[in-house]
Amino acid sequence: MPELPEVETIRRGLAPHLIGRTLRQATVRQSRLRRPVPQALQDECIGASVQKVGRRGKYLLFYTERGTLIWHLGMSGSLRILTDGGRAEKHDHIDLVFEGEICLRYRDPRRFGLVEWTEADPLEHPLLSHLGAEPLEDKFDGAYLWHRSRSRKIPLKNFIMDARVVVGVGNIYASEALFQAGLRPDRLAGSLTKKLAEKLAAAIKDVLTRAIEAGGTSLRDFVDGQGQPGYFAQELKVYGRAGQPCPACGEPIGKIVVGQRSSFFCPRCQK
Repeated sequence: MPELPEVETIRRGLAPHLIGRTLRQATVRQSRLRRPVPQALQDECIGASVQKVGRRGKYLLFYTERGTLIWHLGMSGSLRILTDGGRAEKHDHIDLVFEGEICLRYRDPRRFGLVEWTEADPLEHPLLSHLGAEPLEDKFDGAYLWHRSRSRKIPLKNFIMDARVVVGVGNIYASEALFQAGLRPDRLAGSLTKKLAEKLAAAIKDVLTRAIEAGGTSLRDFVDGQGQPGYFAQELKVYGRAGQPCPACGEPIGKIVVGQRSSFFCPRCQK
């Protein structure tokens, strides 16, 4: 599933092509996604101009003067910019054609993505209103993380993957951030000291920032808005490296299941 770095990479790639352009045509080939595609995509949106391409957690926000499209890519979705159209393939479910013959094409083999339209503040939409802090913003720091972790008797990895606490820290990035912070994934969240919380918040920011700079992680089929893969997989220290030597101490990387997800860590470096 595309996580925050992948979605942010896509946002940055799409924005220069779409901002200021007016939507001329919307083609919906498959309306049965996680939720039915709203009719507004072919009604209210036609003639609207994109003013801003934003992101909240793993949701892309296409702001127009009439309202906002909220787009989630699901497990396997992708949005690409096409300048020559091209024949739509089996899993190409939606085309949005903007002035200048710029086509935004949505592909989703599993159809777990969704598109919503709102004329109200999108951040107050039920899909977004419950979300926690954005990890790359100033609000997210050690003090915030320590405060939210008080009395929490859940594994630390589950805690930082909870979108009600902090958005966008998926399985890969949680493993990498916990390694960088020297904390075991199964350690209880409530055991964080203020110092450790500061260390973990800094590690989350650093890992996500580096992943964005590398264009995300391509472990399956992630590509950005221009169809290019991400390269952060080359920088992974523990994720997917069970049995291989820790890059810091040489101890074999361990693998356990935390919250029904595979978790990778160094038994020596992480406490």
